[in-house]
Amino acid sequence: MKQLVLIVGTFYGMLSIVLGAFGAHLFKQILSQAKLESFEVGVRYMMYSALLLLIIGFFMDFNTGIEKSAARLIMVGTFMFSVSIFLLAFSEKYNLPTSFLGPITPAGGFLMIIGWGMILYYFIRYFKA
Repeated sequence: MKQLVLIVGTFYGMLSIVLGAFGAHLFKQILSQAKLESFEVGVRYMMYSALLLLIIGFFMDFNTGIEKSAARLIMVGTFMFSVSIFLLAFSEKYNLPTSFLGPITPAGGFLMIIGWGMILYYFIRYFKA
């Protein structure tokens, strides 16, 4: 699990840099300002999650269900949240179904919140001992 968390964290970090560069240059010509700002939110949250995954990947041993579940929720939630925002940003240009994509964004965000809460619980418990 530790290796998976570190790999996904590194991948999310790398991808957020690549997509951020595209957003700052290439996508300015394709997307409206509002869609570009939305796209940038997805990139930013992906980077936040990348950093979190790297931190917990080095700090945690993933021996408990809380550690494993928190990491899974962050990984899956980030994917759902950021990728759905990326697709929504391009929905008008490529005629993507927003009715399908729209609910995925808050669901992904909710999973990230639960994951962060589980990490908070873990740290409170860890440092209490």
